[in-house]
Amino acid sequence: MKSLFLLLALTLTVQARQPNVIFIMADDLGPGDLGCYGQKIIRTPNIDRMAAEGMRFTQHYSGNAVCAPSRCVLMSGLHPGHAFIRDNRQADDAKGLPKMGKPEHEGQFPIPADTVLIPEVLKPLGYATGGFGKWGLGGPGSTGEPLRQGFDRWFGYNCQGVAHNFYPTYLWDNDHTIELKNPPFPSNDKLRADEDPSKPESYQRFKGSEYSADFIAEEALKFARANKDKPFFLYWPTTVPHVALQVPDDSLQEYIGKFDDPPYPGGNGYLPHFKPKAAYAAMITRMDREIGRMVALITELGLDKDTIFVFVSDNGPVSGTHQGLAGTDCAFFNSNEGRRDGKGTLYEGGFRSPCVVRWQGRIKAGTTSDRITGFEDWMPTLLELVGAKDQTPRTDGISFAPTLLGEKQPGREFLYRELASYGGQQILRMGDWKLVRRNLTPKGKAKAAAVTEELFNIATDPAETRDVAAGHADLIARMKTIMAGQHAPSADFPMMSLDQ
Repeated sequence: MKSLFLLLALTLTVQARQPNVIFIMADDLGPGDLGCYGQKIIRTPNIDRMAAEGMRFTQHYSGNAVCAPSRCVLMSGLHPGHAFIRDNRQADDAKGLPKMGKPEHEGQFPIPADTVLIPEVLKPLGYATGGFGKWGLGGPGSTGEPLRQGFDRWFGYNCQGVAHNFYPTYLWDNDHTIELKNPPFPSNDKLRADEDPSKPESYQRFKGSEYSADFIAEEALKFARANKDKPFFLYWPTTVPHVALQVPDDSLQEYIGKFDDPPYPGGNGYLPHFKPKAAYAAMITRMDREIGRMVALITELGLDKDTIFVFVSDNGPVSGTHQGLAGTDCAFFNSNEGRRDGKGTLYEGGFRSPCVVRWQGRIKAGTTSDRITGFEDWMPTLLELVGAKDQTPRTDGISFAPTLLGEKQPGREFLYRELASYGGQQILRMGDWKLVRRNLTPKGKAKAAAVTEELFNIATDPAETRDVAAGHADLIARMKTIMAGQHAPSADFPMMSLDQ
């Protein structure tokens, strides 16, 4: 099936110059972390300018509430009830890289060879395809590695576990690794009793000299320059601002002393930092700086009107207050815009994503859309924007290219999500209504708990504080019928209550 689709795509007659696509995806970034969504502390001038020169979406949803399944939805155009990868999971044979002398256990559970992804759809249309950042859909040598899934070029991390350190000892350069001048990950991820947590020098052994995000951004720039004479798809899934909180000192200094910022001592696999909130802010501003360099390069190359820029995040921010996971503080920065919870849950804070799209001369500047959109929509949307609408494979997505180009478009019937972990969750967004079902894969003490169902009106209760299920039995029954039709059982990612 996959080969037949690609063969058909080769017959397409295309316009003289198809637009480039630069698709940038942050890692665990909340909409509220950006100035264009109301952030007052963290500087993001280049993304804000992108929003001012394009369209900003207020109801965009990532593919899921955690990393790997969200990326699978984006790349395949299938929502989590149909996509192959439905949760974070290491590959069963991820036993390290002994042939290359690497001690790390690399690679997530791989997508099958016949999975059709965005780069595989664009490549037969004459696109050069490059990925720069974090993959997470199949380890080295597996059916899911990026070079086997339509990418001509890959640089960065393969495995999300290795990507928890911004100063790794190596990165992937296509099918081989390059060494970085960084020390191995410390065996002890906490400060010792004799180290003063208030002093920066206590943290020196947790730092490196070669910052992975800088290397990745530089390779992305090289790819754009090398392919300036033909259309290209540049996928840039940066690891910023996923923990650990790490950033070079020249960026950190901008935020030192700007707010109360107690040290984070480390632990649970995450490295300590003497100014964690400053580090979080500085990571985002440094990412924004690199995005600005990319926009400047595209302008220099004369490709501004031939390039579609997209900026999103793979899921919501890490939630919590006063030093949540690894020193993050979602409440301080209002990363989730006051929505409920964050990463790992299917409440709004867990998978509501920023979405900014810029295409000079085609998308009206300074526009905002409240259309409900999701990661599964990107494959059909991009294909329509590049003039290959008829080449779209079967997806769960709905192209919102008409919305981007200023045309009226009917709303979607529903948006569906499920996640096997965190107790097992399932949601349906239908208009302003949202049904949330939990405890679908109970473990431990939760096994005795019944499945819970909550109904919210997102328009009147965006923070999901008032469950109105008791008064809408018929609506819930209708929504549950739709949910049942959207879940295809998966032997690799079972959901006990749904599959039985």
